Amino acid sequence: KLKSAKSRKAVEMEIKAGSLMELKNIVADCKSCGLHATRKNTVFGSGSDKDKLVIIGEAPGADEDESGEPFVGRAGQLLTKMLSAIGIERDNVFICNVLKCRPPNNRDPLPEEIKNCSGYLDKQLELLKPNYILALGRIAAVRLLNKEATMKDLRENIHSYKGIPVIVTYHPSALLRNPNWKYPAWDDLKKLKELLDKAKG
Repeated sequence: KLKSAKSRKAVEMEIKAGSLMELKNIVADCKSCGLHATRKNTVFGSGSDKDKLVIIGEAPGADEDESGEPFVGRAGQLLTKMLSAIGIERDNVFICNVLKCRPPNNRDPLPEEIKNCSGYLDKQLELLKPNYILALGRIAAVRLLNKEATMKDLRENIHSYKGIPVIVTYHPSALLRNPNWKYPAWDDLKKLKELLDKAKG
């Protein structure tokens, strides 16, 4: 349960959103946690539902906070290349984060911040109705699956969020810090490609 009245109000408003644009406007006005005081822009997410794939990261960084768009920095450039490697056009998928505001100094999101923002992500997924979800990093995976686990355990299986298959792989920023993880990440992407290819028949 959310602890603050502001948080409850935000989620109630968000549930009433009938479109992504309505929801985006609600997020833009959100003051449910302290991150609103340090953000330049909310980062709602962007893209298309053409491929019925939603990609979820952790939180915006400095470049994203500046532009209001997700994954536009170095990690975003790598993500674009990762998707291209399995034949996915970035413009055909929807990309967002668990948090819609940047944590100061790109620190990890706090549990309360994740809790306060959770309703927005759930509503995004409800409106987008994806066939598949790609979770980038442990924080996004734990939020979606509501269970604590290591990246190793998370990556081993295909999971489910409300009946939607979820593949977990490393966040692109982690791959930039640890290039050796690109090999297992490639295995994860191939797993995703197999699912997408089967769906296409």
